[in-house]
Amino acid sequence: METRRLRLLVELSRLGSMRAVADTVGTTTSTVSQQLAVLAREMGAELIEPEGRRVRLTPAGRRLAEHAAVILAAVETARLDLAPGAEPNGTLRVAGFATAIRVHLLPLVTELAAGHPRLHILVREHEPAEALELLAADETDLALTYDYNLAPADPDPALHTTALWTAPWGLGVPADAEVSDGADTLEVFDGFRAQDWIVNSRGTSDATVIHTLASMAGFTPRVTHQADSLDLVQGMITAGLGVGLLPMDTPTVPGVRLLPLTGPEVVLRAHVVGRHGRLGWPPLALVTDLLAQRTASRATGQ
Repeated sequence: METRRLRLLVELSRLGSMRAVADTVGTTTSTVSQQLAVLAREMGAELIEPEGRRVRLTPAGRRLAEHAAVILAAVETARLDLAPGAEPNGTLRVAGFATAIRVHLLPLVTELAAGHPRLHILVREHEPAEALELLAADETDLALTYDYNLAPADPDPALHTTALWTAPWGLGVPADAEVSDGADTLEVFDGFRAQDWIVNSRGTSDATVIHTLASMAGFTPRVTHQADSLDLVQGMITAGLGVGLLPMDTPTVPGVRLLPLTGPEVVLRAHVVGRHGRLGWPPLALVTDLLAQRTASRATGQ
């Protein structure tokens, strides 16, 4: 059912004449008559009947005109809601990794509740691969993801990626481990070649970084443990189960020492990702812009 035909029916109900309808919408009387005939066939009911030299709506026509007025109003409301520059409202689904949600998204949720009360954020915690799968399946609208400079994500032409922030990572080791002062990344890795290694249980990017650097240092790492929680990684290190990558700005627990990786550096790169064709949707555009602004302000210390 085309909304333009419904509009003709509503105008006929209002104006009472096909000629008046034609003049209002800028077409011919013949076209109005033909389109209303098509609408009647689609509905399987007579919508107009002769009344002298004019026409009038049948009871079915009047009822459909009532429905049409509601339908056209809803379509116009949807158009205004989705138009660029419209007041953001509705539900925005966001999937992302824990740090991005906790540090950057949740403060925005609080701000948006006050400034845009008709906008609701639905949050799901997922690692990058999981979040991107949800985005591809249209089960989320926005993905907060990360990769590493030594394990870059493959670009997807269907997706638009906005860079957010970068963060250096180091190697978490037992606090009593002996490490030469000024050791570069490969020397640090070489010093722990006999250790077990801990990697993420829900992603492969940090494992790729570890294997890459270990290969450059001349050995194959023995990856034996997996954990998604950074706190759990530290607990494993304290228990003597191995060593693993950790953000340099993370507070360490007693028993863990965080070694900088100075060359090659290990840098996490955070992104916000959306699908092309949807970037202009006001809720998505607003949250993307606010995340970019927030991370830029934190990077400059403002």
